[in-house]
Amino acid sequence: MIRHVPNALTILRLLLVPLIIWLMGHGGMGAAFWLFVTAGLTDAVDGAVARLFDAKSKLGTWLDPLADKVLLVSIYVTLAAENHIPLWLVVLVVLRDVLIVLYAVVYVLAGSFSGSPLFISKINTAAQLMLAALVLAHLGLGWGGPVLVESFVYVVAATTIASGAAYLMAASRNVPASNS
Repeated sequence: MIRHVPNALTILRLLLVPLIIWLMGHGGMGAAFWLFVTAGLTDAVDGAVARLFDAKSKLGTWLDPLADKVLLVSIYVTLAAENHIPLWLVVLVVLRDVLIVLYAVVYVLAGSFSGSPLFISKINTAAQLMLAALVLAHLGLGWGGPVLVESFVYVVAATTIASGAAYLMAASRNVPASNS
């Protein structure tokens, strides 16, 4: 039974996304913040349960990062559409995610995909989650302020660029040399 808990929590996170986005679009930024925090906690708990109870699964290896991407991209697009974060940041985040998906596809096709994210990617995801939480907390609860949000915009930009570059370097190390 415990074996299914991590995937159930990941699916819950995916199911929370439309509700969070709906709340954001209808003036419920405070409620959106608390649901976003709940979604973030499901991410932490599903990973902990998977590790502690050896409940890792092939489905979870794919579903967990997908849920993270869906949550973050949806919130970032919504925040940019409402002019709460810069559009250029959303483009940067989405381009990095596309790069990672292409990286994974290439390595799956080559039969050498491990499914483990790079350390810088984990830092980037944490920074992206923090920025989304800061914006939602500022808009919905009056916590923080524009200077803190703007500072984190640049932290996310820097870690996004570093993460994308790290994936490019990792991919270039594993590309076979051409015979020409």
